[in-house]
Amino acid sequence: MLCLRQVCLFTLRCYQARTLCSDLLLSQINDCTHEDEVFSLVGRNKARLSEKHVGIALNMLWQLQKKRPFLLRTSDYVRNHSQFLTLCILAESKVEHMEDEVIVDTLYSLLRLNVEDHVSLAKVLVTEAWKRLERLSLPALSKFALCLYKQHRHFSPIIGQVAHIVDMKLESIQDIRILSVLMISISEVITESFRDRLLHKAEQLLEEEHEVHFNYARRILQFLQNVKLRYHPVLEKCNRIFLESASHLDIHSISHIFGLYEQLGFDNAEFRLIAKQLLSETIDNYYDPETFTKLFFSLGPMAGSKVRERLLVTAVNMAEEFSSHQVLMILKTMRKMKCRNSHLLKKMASVLHKHLDSYHVLQLVKLTQYLVVLRCQDLELFAKLKMLLLGYLKSSVIPADTAAIIRVLAMLPSFQMEEMIINKAAAVLPQCRLHHLNCIATAFVKWHHHGQLHWQNSSELCAKLLQKLNDCGFQRLQKTNNLNLLLEELPYVNGEWFEEVLNEEALAMCQHLIDQITWENVLPLSFFLIKSEHRCPALFDRIASVTVENIDKIPTSEIYFIVFLFSALNYDPPDNEEFFKSCIQHLTSNLSHLETYHLVLLSHVLAMAGYFPPVLITTIFNVSFLRKLDAQLKVLPDTMKQRVHSSLMKLNRAVCLECPEFHVPWFHEPYCQRVFHNSMSQVSPQRQHIHRMLTEILGGSHFSRISVLTPYYYEIDFECVLDVNKKPLSYMAQNIALGEMGGIHLRHDIKEKGRKALPPGAQRIALEFLDSKAFSKDYSRHLKGEPAVKKRHLEMLGYQVVQIPHFEWNSMVLSTKGEQLEYLRQQLYGIQ
Repeated sequence: MLCLRQVCLFTLRCYQARTLCSDLLLSQINDCTHEDEVFSLVGRNKARLSEKHVGIALNMLWQLQKKRPFLLRTSDYVRNHSQFLTLCILAESKVEHMEDEVIVDTLYSLLRLNVEDHVSLAKVLVTEAWKRLERLSLPALSKFALCLYKQHRHFSPIIGQVAHIVDMKLESIQDIRILSVLMISISEVITESFRDRLLHKAEQLLEEEHEVHFNYARRILQFLQNVKLRYHPVLEKCNRIFLESASHLDIHSISHIFGLYEQLGFDNAEFRLIAKQLLSETIDNYYDPETFTKLFFSLGPMAGSKVRERLLVTAVNMAEEFSSHQVLMILKTMRKMKCRNSHLLKKMASVLHKHLDSYHVLQLVKLTQYLVVLRCQDLELFAKLKMLLLGYLKSSVIPADTAAIIRVLAMLPSFQMEEMIINKAAAVLPQCRLHHLNCIATAFVKWHHHGQLHWQNSSELCAKLLQKLNDCGFQRLQKTNNLNLLLEELPYVNGEWFEEVLNEEALAMCQHLIDQITWENVLPLSFFLIKSEHRCPALFDRIASVTVENIDKIPTSEIYFIVFLFSALNYDPPDNEEFFKSCIQHLTSNLSHLETYHLVLLSHVLAMAGYFPPVLITTIFNVSFLRKLDAQLKVLPDTMKQRVHSSLMKLNRAVCLECPEFHVPWFHEPYCQRVFHNSMSQVSPQRQHIHRMLTEILGGSHFSRISVLTPYYYEIDFECVLDVNKKPLSYMAQNIALGEMGGIHLRHDIKEKGRKALPPGAQRIALEFLDSKAFSKDYSRHLKGEPAVKKRHLEMLGYQVVQIPHFEWNSMVLSTKGEQLEYLRQQLYGIQ
C-alpha cells in the first residue's frame, strides 16, 4: 500500500509539472509579437506540443498577419517556413484529440494564410469537422461553413448537411453575425421557401440589433447576389447600416458594396455622396494598383472634372503595373464613365496584349464589348481577340457561352462570318434560353443586313438558322407553365428580332398565366409591359387589382414602375380612382423610405395621370428639398441625372398649368433654353412636306409657322391662327411676333403674359404630326401618356390641337397629294 501511495504521488507531481510547463508554453505562444517568435517556440518545444498548443500556434500566426495592412502581409514567408511544415505535421497527427472549436479555428487560420485546399492537413481537418458536424456549436458551425465556402465547396454534401442543421436551428439563431455567414455559405443549396425564411430572419435581426457591423450587412447583400434576388426591405436596411458606419468604411469595403449594388440593380444617392466625400479626401493614399483600381471603379463614375482628370492621369502612369483583372475593371469603369480618353485607352490596349491568354471566355467577351463601345482603334488587338474567341467557340458546349461569343463576334469591326459559327449556333439552339436565342439572332441579323456572308449558300444557311431560331423561341414560350420563370428570362430580351417574332407570343403567354400574377411578380411584369409598349387590358387590370389588394406588401420604391406603366401607356383600370388613391396613400405614408430623386420621378408620373398629391408637391417645391436634390444629382449617373432634370421640369410645368393654387413659380426657363439650344435639329422631310401642303391650303407661308415654342417650352410642329370665320390670319398683318433662332421660331416673350392678344373670336391652332413613338405598339394604337399630357396642356394654353397620326397620314387612303390636302383641310376647318 505504501509503495502504491508513493507511485501515485510521483505521477501527480509529474502531471502538475507538465501542466505548469504547458501553461507557460501556452502563455508564451499567446505573448508572441512576430511570426519568428512563434516558429522559435515551436522549434524548441516540438516534443512537448499538445494539440492545444498546435492549434493556438497556427491561430497566432494568422492573428499576427491580420494586424498588418493587407499589402504588408507575409503569408508566403509563413507558409514556406520550415517550422510551419512542422506545425502542420504535428497538427495532422493530433486532429482526433482536438476540441471541436480548435479544429474549426485551425482550419480557418490555415485558409486565411492561403494554404492550398489540397494540403493534407486541410483535408484531415475538414473530414474530422464533418464527423462532428451535428454537435458543433452555432459559432463553430458558421466558421466551418465559411471555410467550406472559401474552398468553393458550394454544392458539396457537407454544405447540404450544414443547410439541414441551419434549417432545424434557424429559430434559435439570435446573432446576425452567425446568420450572415451561414446564409452566404449555404446559398447555393437552398430552396426558395428556405431562402425566404432566412431573409425573414435576417430582416428581423437587422431590425432588433441596435448596432450591426457593416460587414454583417455586406454578407447579407452577398447572399442576395448569390440567390439573384433584389429584396428591397433588406437592401434598404443594409444601406442604412452602411450610412451609419460610414466613418469605418475603407476603399475595399466601399468598392465591394458598390459592386454588390451594381449586381443587384440597387442604388442610393446618399451612400454615393458619403462615399464620394470619403474617397475624395483620401485620394492621395491609393498608390498601389489594387487599391487604385478600386478607387477608380468607385469614384470615377461620380467624380467632378478635376478629380476625374487626376484619376485618368494616374491610371495612365500606373497602366504597366495593372494585372489582367485590374485592366478589365479599368475598362469597365471607363465604359460606365463614357470616357474615351485616347491616351488611357491606348495604354490599356498595349497592356492587354500580354494579358490576353489569362482571361477565361466570359472575361474575353466582356473585354471585347468594352473595347468596341470605347471605340478602341487597335486592330491588332481585335485580331487577337477574334482568334481567341473563335477558338473558344469551336470547343464551347455551354449554350450561354456560345451565344455570348457569337454576339460579341458580331460587334468586331469588319468581321467576316464563317460557316462554323452557323453550325455551332444551330447545335445549341434547342438548349438556349430566350436571352441566348436573342443574342444569336441579333448577331445573325446584323451579319445578314451588312452583307457579311460571303461563301456559297451562306444566305440560305443563315435564313434556315433564323427560322430555326424562331421555332425554338416559340417552343420555349409555349412550353412555359410558370410565370415567374418566364419573367426571369424576359428582362434580358430585347431588340428587333424579339419584338418582331416573339413579343406578341410572350404577351399571350403572360395572359395565359394571368392567375399566377401576385404582388411579388407585378414589378418584373410591369417592366416587361413597359418595354413592350403594348396595352393589354386583362394584364393591366390584374396588376391594378393585385396592387390594391397587397399595397402594404409592395416596397415603396417599386410603386414607381407600376404607376409608370399606367401613366406612360395612358391606361385607366376599371377602379382607376381606387388604384391611384391606394398608391398615393402608400407613398405618402412612407416618404422617408424614398430618396429625393425618386420623389421627383414618382410625382411626375402621377402628374401625367392627373394626380397632384399636396404632400408631394409641397415637399418637392421647397428650397431645402431642391438643394438636397441638387447635391444628389451630382453623384448620379448621367442618364439618371438627365431623366430627373427632365421630370422635375415637366412636373414644374404641370403644376403651374394645372394647379395654380399651389403658387409654385415656373423656374425652368434657363434649363429649357439650354436644352433647346443643345438639341436643335433639322425639321424632318415629312414635316417639311406637311408644311408645304399647309402653306398651300392657307394661301401663303406667312399664315403658318413651323417648329414653334409655346409658353412653358412645348415645341409644336405647326402653328396657325384662324379668325372667327375660319379664315387664316397673317402673322405679319396681325403683328403676331415671332422671333427666329436656328430654324426654330421663338416668341420674343415666351411667357404667357408676353403673347399678343388675338382678334375677338380668333383661335390659335397647333398641328402635331405624331410618329410611331406617340402610340402604343398593339393594334389599338392608343395615344401614350406624354403626347396626351401635351395635348391637355396646349389646350390650357389656348390652343385648338390637331393631331395627325402617322398611320393615317401614311395610309393607302391618303396615297395622293389631293387626298392629303383634303385630309389636312378637313382637320383644320373641321374643328368645332
